[in-house]
Amino acid sequence: MRTTITQHLNQFDLDVRKTNDARFADQKCTPDVVCFIADCVINIVGTNSSFTVKNIWDSQYFMKNAVAVFGKPWPNNPTARHEYDKFIQQPLRLFGSAHILSVEKIGDTNHYRIQNEDILDYISRRERNTYNFLYCYFKKVMEDSGMWKYFNEYIEAARYGNATKTEYMTLRDRFIRFMLGNTAINGDVEIRRIFPKILNIFSVENNICGSERGTISKHAITFSDLMYNRKNWRDLNKEKSVTRQEAADETPDVQQEAYNAYYVQKAIALIRKIQKESEVHDAWGNGIATQVHHIFPKSQFPQIAHYVENLILLTATQHNTKAHPNNNTHVIDRDYQLVLLLAKSETIEKSLKKVGDKYYRKESFVYVINTGLSVDWSSTLSFTDLRAMLIQFYNAT
Repeated sequence: MRTTITQHLNQFDLDVRKTNDARFADQKCTPDVVCFIADCVINIVGTNSSFTVKNIWDSQYFMKNAVAVFGKPWPNNPTARHEYDKFIQQPLRLFGSAHILSVEKIGDTNHYRIQNEDILDYISRRERNTYNFLYCYFKKVMEDSGMWKYFNEYIEAARYGNATKTEYMTLRDRFIRFMLGNTAINGDVEIRRIFPKILNIFSVENNICGSERGTISKHAITFSDLMYNRKNWRDLNKEKSVTRQEAADETPDVQQEAYNAYYVQKAIALIRKIQKESEVHDAWGNGIATQVHHIFPKSQFPQIAHYVENLILLTATQHNTKAHPNNNTHVIDRDYQLVLLLAKSETIEKSLKKVGDKYYRKESFVYVINTGLSVDWSSTLSFTDLRAMLIQFYNAT
């Protein structure tokens, strides 16, 4: 999918020295926020409809899920305006700069339209997709603007362990001067907040140190480090070594349930969109496929409940007779679970060959297997080997 994104971006000159656009990136433009706002646009706006920030703000879809996902106050609370004004606007302006959305200023208000629905939809599906987009986009902007060589110098030094605070400060100060000289930003405080959002994407891509609290990080930046920097209800009373999912498993919360439900529903919607018939071609596969089934039950494996690689489209008969014998949703037919995993592996393999990682990732499928079966298989295994190992595992247990 990166090839498709790059082909789209290559149609445009994103040189900040020409556009003078300071909002090609911003403080709130992290993978989770950008992904969420893309999802809101996809679910709220018609393909050819013009919309504004207010249209997103006023929608029930945004209100409900902004609270669930980010633990913020209800958007319609007057005291919450400062929590959300940039939260929606900054990703939309980034999409405008990337020509994912078109932008028309009418009076003092930006009016947006979807310009590339395919890429916007891809971004909206999961944060890893958004990361892929941001990497391609930031790299293109830096290349067009003559800044990439300086970022690349830092990357190369960091790869060999030679990046120090001096190299970091040299790059940051150069970026500040560049922004001050080519955009309407007139102070370096704001630029210092934007800089990490760009550098850290490149840092994750290259597994190197990036920016942390205004200086070079002590360790390589990880994917989770890129997310919106918030201390919210999911982090309260949680040890730093414990993930949010683990903390949620220990202390169930109504809001956590809403958070999980949002991501599960997104995954289910994607399965319904991309799969038009049952993924299992057996004697019970005739008829309309209406059921999206968790191969490994949501109640037992909440950490993989939102993985599309753990979801499979079935007919009602397959779901209610085979996957859940006698329509008992608390029971899983283990033999049929193997059938489902084998079928899902074929779906994923075909999809990867046809459209790359647009919908599925083999690494995620292996993670689902490892989690559901308590094994430690490598994601470098071929699909043929995975299927053989699944059969062997189920026959032996």
